[in-house]
Amino acid sequence: MSDFQAIDALLASTAPGRIPLPPATERRARREGLNLSRAQLAQALGVSPSTVGGWEAGRDPGGEVREKYAYFLEGARTKLAAAAEQPADQPAVDDPVEAEPSVGADDVDVLAVPEPCVLCGQPARHQVAGYPQHLDPAECGTAEPAPPATPASREKMRQPAPAGRPGRAARGVKVVPVGRRVQAASDTPDLIGSAVAAALAEYAGDVDAATAALVKRAIPDAMALLDHSRKGGRYDVVAHPWLPDILRKQSSRGADQIWEARPKWTRPQLPPGEHEVTALDMNGAYLSALKTHLPIGQLEHSSGNHHDRRRAGVHLITPPAWDHDAVLPNPIGSRDEPGPLWVTEPTLRLLLRLAGPKYGLCDPPQIHESWTSGATEGLLEKFRIALKEARDRAITDGDDVTLEYVKQMYSKFVSTLGESNYNRELYRTDWMHLIRSQAFANLWWKAHRAYDEGLMVVRAMGTDELHVIGDWRQVFDEGRGVTEVKVKDVYTVGVGHNQPAPPAERPS
Repeated sequence: MSDFQAIDALLASTAPGRIPLPPATERRARREGLNLSRAQLAQALGVSPSTVGGWEAGRDPGGEVREKYAYFLEGARTKLAAAAEQPADQPAVDDPVEAEPSVGADDVDVLAVPEPCVLCGQPARHQVAGYPQHLDPAECGTAEPAPPATPASREKMRQPAPAGRPGRAARGVKVVPVGRRVQAASDTPDLIGSAVAAALAEYAGDVDAATAALVKRAIPDAMALLDHSRKGGRYDVVAHPWLPDILRKQSSRGADQIWEARPKWTRPQLPPGEHEVTALDMNGAYLSALKTHLPIGQLEHSSGNHHDRRRAGVHLITPPAWDHDAVLPNPIGSRDEPGPLWVTEPTLRLLLRLAGPKYGLCDPPQIHESWTSGATEGLLEKFRIALKEARDRAITDGDDVTLEYVKQMYSKFVSTLGESNYNRELYRTDWMHLIRSQAFANLWWKAHRAYDEGLMVVRAMGTDELHVIGDWRQVFDEGRGVTEVKVKDVYTVGVGHNQPAPPAERPS
């Protein structure tokens, strides 16, 4: 073997993990410099788009995929350098002469032959998520009646929206104001139904075996559903941001400094006499809590007694005194220690609302400092709706396999957003705390609604347990939907004394 062959053999045996990678900011710049989406690169590397996002936020890949990623980055650098050396008036060999509109979408393609736009029926040169559409609204003649669609275009059009939704939505598309981008009303395939069908087929219809298999894959399947639901989204989520120390565990088995305001409250005294108490179960507590104000990017520090409703995060506050513990739980939960504490966005917004003129139940909290980022309430909305619709269908069809699978998807999604070995694609401890706190805030509002409608609130526990005295069916709808409640237990208290004696605490 020659010296050069020996060197080649040595290089070939080098561990992939030793391959150097450029800084995180340059990784993204190289991908975007080639007009490649995260989804395109993820498909080529055999990973998810959120994993690529994590690498571009500073996390390094390992194993064989690191070698592939390094190869892509080096090739991208070479191609971008070659393009920069070409004369400005000479197009690159591999690039189209005519620059296509930059719409920032992962799923915009140029059509070789114009096809009828699904909005107006006129010829369109582009397709978005598989639908021929005009990228510029000025070119889209939606004001004019659309001519009859061709058989080919009918195949590509979605089923019409439910009755009562006129205009463009009735044609199965929705205009989203993201620059000039147009997005289909629903471009998320039925990943849940497909997974359930495949599991049942694999285990020859054995419901227990199929359910067990689906539960094991609930986390990666939830992340895949999230990736699909984020297609065409307005925002790029920072999947692995730097987090302040208050969001980091103080020890390996300890907790961070965030207070989630979990309620554990029992009414201290009841009127004399015997009372029948109904323990109500609030359905899909964490599923409903996915609709909350979430910070999009990395958290930034600020100080001062000011709340910006356009941002969300965690806040160090001195909570106000609560003078209604005899009839309603404290909005900050069961806390014995006085003084300032770090609370989440849902808890702060709950306190500010209760301090406002409509309710006037407490003084405003004093805000000392905050870690926040620009926020939106719709960040997980498509993800939530996909899970909710699958849950609703499963209840209607009596499909216990899908019902358990969906429940595991959203509950494990929330519980593994922090420091978890099971979910490495999305590391947002702040999101985990905010979603949990939103579930607690939602339960508090259910308790307030019961109190406001004349029921006697006896107990509030966790995310989904509310005990009341009175005709609760006049206040809440009974059922299994996420906006409905079901009876967990009925018991009697107050026999010969005034103290309630509810049964032992049940898991929420």
